[in-house]
Amino acid sequence: DLYSFCTLLPQRLKMRLVNVATCNLNQWALDFEGNLERIKLSIDKAREKGCKIRTGPELEVCGYSCEDHFLEEDTIEHSWECLVDLVTSGYTDNILIDVGMPVMHQNVRYNCRVFLCNRKIVLIRPKMFLANDGNYRETRWFGAWSQGYCVQEHYLPKIASDAFDQRSAPFGIGIVQIGDVTVASETCEELFTPDSPHITLGLDGVEIFLNGSGSHHQLRKLNQRIELIKSATAKGGGVYLYANQKGCDGNRLYFDGSAMIMQNGQMLQQASQFSIRDVEVISATVDVNDVRSFRGSIASRSIQAASRDTVVPKIFVENLDVLACGSEVPSLPIPERYLTAEEEIASGPPCWLWDYLRRSGLTGFMLPLSGGADSSATATIVGLMCELVIFEIHQGDSEKSSQQALADVQKITKDPNFKPTTAKELCNRVLYTCYMGTEYSGEETRSRAERLAATIGANHRSVKIDEMTAAVTNVFMQQSQRKVRPDIKNKDTLENVAQQNIQARSRMVLAYYMAQLLPWDNGYKGPLLVLGSANVDEALRGYYTKYDCSAADLNPIGGISKVDLKAFLLWCAKTKGWDVHREVVEATPTAELQPLSPTGKVTQSDEEEMGMSYQELSVFGTMRSAQRCGPVSMFRKLAQPNQWGTLFSPTEIAAKVKRFFFFYSVNRHKMTTLTPSYHAESYSPDDNRFDLRQFLYRVSWPFQFTRIDKMANSMATRPDECKL
Repeated sequence: DLYSFCTLLPQRLKMRLVNVATCNLNQWALDFEGNLERIKLSIDKAREKGCKIRTGPELEVCGYSCEDHFLEEDTIEHSWECLVDLVTSGYTDNILIDVGMPVMHQNVRYNCRVFLCNRKIVLIRPKMFLANDGNYRETRWFGAWSQGYCVQEHYLPKIASDAFDQRSAPFGIGIVQIGDVTVASETCEELFTPDSPHITLGLDGVEIFLNGSGSHHQLRKLNQRIELIKSATAKGGGVYLYANQKGCDGNRLYFDGSAMIMQNGQMLQQASQFSIRDVEVISATVDVNDVRSFRGSIASRSIQAASRDTVVPKIFVENLDVLACGSEVPSLPIPERYLTAEEEIASGPPCWLWDYLRRSGLTGFMLPLSGGADSSATATIVGLMCELVIFEIHQGDSEKSSQQALADVQKITKDPNFKPTTAKELCNRVLYTCYMGTEYSGEETRSRAERLAATIGANHRSVKIDEMTAAVTNVFMQQSQRKVRPDIKNKDTLENVAQQNIQARSRMVLAYYMAQLLPWDNGYKGPLLVLGSANVDEALRGYYTKYDCSAADLNPIGGISKVDLKAFLLWCAKTKGWDVHREVVEATPTAELQPLSPTGKVTQSDEEEMGMSYQELSVFGTMRSAQRCGPVSMFRKLAQPNQWGTLFSPTEIAAKVKRFFFFYSVNRHKMTTLTPSYHAESYSPDDNRFDLRQFLYRVSWPFQFTRIDKMANSMATRPDECKL
């Protein structure tokens, strides 16, 4: 019969099948108890799937984002305590476990993978190439292993040597040999380097690669990871297990999971990129013979492997048979899954907010909702967060996962009897919005704010703040000899700008006041987190008031461009039938801080006031950061025919570049107080970590701007002879 045929099939075909598992874990920096619980659950799930090899994320024991806590002896000590608990509880019995934790070797702190089997440490593998760009600062906390492909003797701390009855363990780069199956690891950044360890390891016969990673989300980044793993295994053959953290583990980054298993350039399993689930384990049955056959068919690889100079030491594992002996059959390839940028925005920031909210101990969010694109996008992200939570409660992949989601909701709302059945019902409890209008606000924005809040189910209010701004103005005039009078004809007067700023800052003060009292006003307990809604382009240009509504506890769109936010809102309108979102996109962006026209129309336009479009700001931002351009090199690139050379004259391009750098530099000080924002864009100006630059500039840029003017004039008078 079919069952007997499937049972005997592997033996008939002499396959060498191995069941392997990898995972996404939602770890939290320094949450040793919770981290250990999630590691144990992932091992349980791997065992349930019949797996003999399990790998997990980078530094999963202590959490990736411990940062300067890595410098504390406590962090390493507690990591060893967790490892001892894991081993003595039997979680390494009859299975090879690969976990990530910091280890001190010969007084040097290393970012390590620790291989465990049958209550022994098999190998401690330090990271060779550390991530030290963008958001990463690993060289601040760890040393890079520079001894090459060798192992040294590492004497275990007493707590481990007593528990494992093992005085020392191999420390370095080695191959774990289990029967005739070979396993080795590389860690996160090592995959991205030109001379990745998997090249040398593969040529030395490693068949199964394990990669524990701590890789954060950035829009349109997943394809890079997949292509690197695909290329690694398509070019040299092999099975590649990629594990990653998933979630907000305590800072601005969202680690976007996407654990995967590839073999010989083909995807066998791919975990979700975004979800609120704490533990997600995927597994595959791989045939080691397929790797050997694949490699043997590539003549050039065989020549390189036979003539290699490096011989990697092998560490043998006894009393473990990793070959499957049941009815397993090899896993078949599946298509790779990618999300559009709009879908990523609809998933990443909502998951980040949920993690932050449930771990903060507060009861929800407060958002000033203006009816514009930015605050509408922020509100929508919270609405989508609620949809994810409701889905997990009612359709989670396991009863434990559903119970956890419901328990988190009841903890947040401080209501053990609250069991929401719809996203709107949940949103009404955790999101409070308020339209804060003035005499300069238009009816259109008030209406859009009200209808958008109703669409997602937010608890919405609408107030006028003219009395607040008038009170501040009156206090000033008590000691002044002059009367403050906003002037619609001359928008840049000091008094006009001051009036705009006090409106904006009054909204911030009111937002925090309401965040403390709105739950109380509704008969609930606890304060709220205040959400900001300034996009990455406005932060780059400095087009906002310091300490206005951009000053908040969190900003889920602070790393997203205006162009992508508008596309996201249109995606919501199309996929969910939310028509008000289309209205928001089609409306002219305006801060509504200036007097209305005599006919009652809004006179302020963001792009007109900035002197540049949001599309242009995205270009400036990408060139400044991702392409590392200063004023002169930016002008050179933009003046090329395939850029703006056919759209604008050289002097127009020069004027645009100089205008951008002037406003960028004169407003750079605002970045020092930027609200913690979800990182999503390669040109984020976040001064805290990602974009490290001065905040006091000579804003006239005399040397650079003079060079630009000379080049522009030369191009205008002698275009054929000019050399940029």
